[in-house]
Amino acid sequence: MRNPVPAVSSRAKGLKAGLAVKALLLAAVLISSGCSRSGDGAAVDDAAPNGSAATAPVVTIGPDEALPEAVVWEAPAIDVDEGNTDELKEKAREALDEGRLFGGDGDAVPLYLALRQTAPDDPEIRQGLGDALDALIARAGEALAAVEDDPSGLRQAQEVGSVVRVVAPQDPRVIAYLDELQTVERAQEASLRGERALNQDDIGEVGDGGAIGWFLQSLEIRPGNARAMQGLAAAESALIRRAEKAAEADDYEQADSWLDKAADVRPDAGTVDRARSQIARVRLARIGSLRDQGIAALSVEGGVDVARGHLANLLRIAPEANPAAIELRERIELASHYGLFRPGQVFTEALRLGGRGPAMVVIPHGGFRMGASDSDADATDAERPSRTIRFDRGLAVAQHEVTVAEFRRFITATGYTTRAARRGYSTIYDERSGNLVRRNGVDWRHDYTGKPAADELPVLHVGARDADAYAEWLAEQTGQRYRLPSEAEFEYMLRAGNPGPYPWGEGAPPPGSGNYTGALDESPSGRHWRNAFEGYGDGAWGPAPAASFAPNGFGLFDVAGNVSEWVGDCWHGSYRRAPASGKAWVNPGCRERVVRGGSWASSPEQTRSTWRLGSDANTTNARVGFRVVREI
Repeated sequence: MRNPVPAVSSRAKGLKAGLAVKALLLAAVLISSGCSRSGDGAAVDDAAPNGSAATAPVVTIGPDEALPEAVVWEAPAIDVDEGNTDELKEKAREALDEGRLFGGDGDAVPLYLALRQTAPDDPEIRQGLGDALDALIARAGEALAAVEDDPSGLRQAQEVGSVVRVVAPQDPRVIAYLDELQTVERAQEASLRGERALNQDDIGEVGDGGAIGWFLQSLEIRPGNARAMQGLAAAESALIRRAEKAAEADDYEQADSWLDKAADVRPDAGTVDRARSQIARVRLARIGSLRDQGIAALSVEGGVDVARGHLANLLRIAPEANPAAIELRERIELASHYGLFRPGQVFTEALRLGGRGPAMVVIPHGGFRMGASDSDADATDAERPSRTIRFDRGLAVAQHEVTVAEFRRFITATGYTTRAARRGYSTIYDERSGNLVRRNGVDWRHDYTGKPAADELPVLHVGARDADAYAEWLAEQTGQRYRLPSEAEFEYMLRAGNPGPYPWGEGAPPPGSGNYTGALDESPSGRHWRNAFEGYGDGAWGPAPAASFAPNGFGLFDVAGNVSEWVGDCWHGSYRRAPASGKAWVNPGCRERVVRGGSWASSPEQTRSTWRLGSDANTTNARVGFRVVREI
């Protein structure tokens, strides 16, 4: 007896380390010349001489892969003679019944092939070999079906293929199986190349090579094969991951580009739509975070520049006209001009001793032409030259003049003694003579006639330094910068955007606009003004309670009437060399201060927007009060 040969020459040894997991030992089977088998399945045509295949199948893979050894099956040599033929037939039938087809020399196919060499016409042998071929074909089908789920399935299919080529190379079923096997091998090889490209991050685009190109080629070779479909899903996931990484880097334009490429991989899968929605949610969250960070920065000293940085990042990633970007831009704009406030906002601040400070209105930043024009015949040289003033920062201004009740709180808290109280007199209006006269015992507690003043009236009989002291007290109580307005600020707030000669524009005041000298006004004894606005009457003679009339365009009451007001500037005979910034023009130790704004007893000329008066800082009378401003 000749020495038996192993049923399969050797197993493939796998691919190189690192790719071994994906290896399926792809083969390109070299099929020999055509073969056939009778269609009844009962008999098998003669094999090549000596029972070996004319050409053994060889497993080949690309030059960049580790080469497995060829899958070659040779029937083991079995001695057959007249004495052992029946025994070998019995052993072959038992092996066939037990499903042992070709693993060793005791299996069905080697035994029947050896028996056929000695008795090629024996019906029992031919039938047995046909049954074995049927079993092989069935096993081959099972092996190919397992290729998708079992990495070893292709190897098994190749082993079966190498056996059936020896058993019946011309059988149509064998030819068809080998053709299908070759198709599977080619498809698997393309899939393997796609997986390798994927591992090397060479994803590619549809029709543009790379992993996707290999997987598409695999599907073209073998439509619907699971491995290629899974590969495309992996390529799609890789592109989505690139989109996610781009989104993490705030590059949403690139993220959209990767998602568009991913959408072409599996158009009907819906995976990209879900990824798009998730990235959109991440994008919105990031936009919201940048907006919140920007707004938070605005509450910190010097935080506007930080907020602008957040806005720049937000604008880079946000869609056009995004509400969060618009909101943050507006908040930065507001903060750069108004700090934590907004124009038109009314607020009060807590005082350390308890209670609240005066109601303040935030007036808008902007510019105006300060001073009288050359065409204003009523103007004096003190109101010229006119110049443009611009305020880049908003300002909080008291809604109305400081009232008696508000000033009393200051006096009570500090024990401060006003100038009029120290010297024992002030100037009041005398109804009998119709003139302003000095009267003893009059101070901030009295009204324009020298009688006790109601709490809601604007405080009178205070000098400029008394007004300064009140503002300094407010600053100490609140920790904020309260002061008297500068002359430029006063004219800006008085005009409220109106460039006309009067705060309201031209002509007589609109009805209910303020407490001015109107021709229709009448004193308690029936007096009338000799120089007044024709046709106007406001029903008041003397100062009216604060905020009795309509506010101006900035929401401020009585800036142009009721009482004139002290401002922070020292008196200068003109605006030559005045500060271009609009800040108070102050000379240390100056004795004369500026009074602005018309009063209940001012002529029409003195009610003009540009009118100004220089007065001793210690002057107190029934026509002058004050209001405060707060820097923001």
